[in-house]
Amino acid sequence: MQTAVIRRDGSADQVASADHDDISALVARLTSEVNEIACGKTKSIQKITSQMKILALNALIESARAGKQGAGFAIVAQEVRNVGAQIEEIARDLESQLTKRTGELISSIGSMTERSRGDRLVDLSLNAVELIDRNLYERTCDVRWWATDSAVVDCAAKPDAASASYAGERLAVILGAYTVYLDLWLCGLDGTILANGRPGRFGVVGSSVAGCDWFKEALRLRSGDDYVAGNVERMPQLGNAQVATYCASVRSDGRSTGAPLGILAIHFDWEAQARAIVQGVRLDPQDNARVLLLDSRFRVIAASDGSGLLEERFPLKVAGQRSGTYRDASGAMVGFHLTPGYETYRGLGWYGVIVSRAE
Repeated sequence: MQTAVIRRDGSADQVASADHDDISALVARLTSEVNEIACGKTKSIQKITSQMKILALNALIESARAGKQGAGFAIVAQEVRNVGAQIEEIARDLESQLTKRTGELISSIGSMTERSRGDRLVDLSLNAVELIDRNLYERTCDVRWWATDSAVVDCAAKPDAASASYAGERLAVILGAYTVYLDLWLCGLDGTILANGRPGRFGVVGSSVAGCDWFKEALRLRSGDDYVAGNVERMPQLGNAQVATYCASVRSDGRSTGAPLGILAIHFDWEAQARAIVQGVRLDPQDNARVLLLDSRFRVIAASDGSGLLEERFPLKVAGQRSGTYRDASGAMVGFHLTPGYETYRGLGWYGVIVSRAE
């Protein structure tokens, strides 16, 4: 089976898989038809031999009535009866053998089709989680790069009104070019937000994020080369939007080994970007599938049907495997794949999952 091919636009080529499924369905249909024809023909043979046996029986009865004159005919009638019995036995054996062989073939084709379909779901699950990993890898590059911007460094070093205003302007310029972010925050080491890129939309300057997990982790970063990749969460300061927050430390002179001055937090607009990925998986309508991204605790963080976001816990059965397929209690086929990470982004233990309820 040919696996999914990821194009630059993020789409997946599944033509080969579709062709494979079509061929399997065709072979299964033809095998079933051969089985029906063979069984029909053997039944016809059995019907004819049954008529021969009846004729032979009638001939024996008539020869008995004829006495000595019918003795020779009785021998012929008995042989006809024996031949009929032999043909009937051959027909029964033929029907039994054909039914067994075609049954085995149909079962094998069904198993092959099941494996092929399962492999396809695993490939598509991997495709979905890889796409989001590649996207998030770029976020880790962004935050470390922008943390070295001179306006950001100057404001973190000397957070007066003028430097904060200029830093906000610089952050706004970045937001104008990178539409995947809701906002960018420059925070002091005490957790106070010093500047942000969209002050007119989000009035967060002066508020504190000292209690946020991502901020606490960012304070422990050892150099400007390190970063924090936060879990997907709803951010009250951003209108309760779903965001994935990435952080890097702002350091003296913009050097990775400089003394820490503050924290730059960039808020990735998670819901819109993740929805585009899970809804963009190229599945056949008959798959009747739900595409999911799960975090390391199997919490639904993206769903093609838009349900259960950040609330549902999906009962994924990984059985210690990085990828695989299984049938759930309802009979639906579940394909999954653990994030492989991308470049220096190791991933957060997320899974791509596809649940197909096709018959």
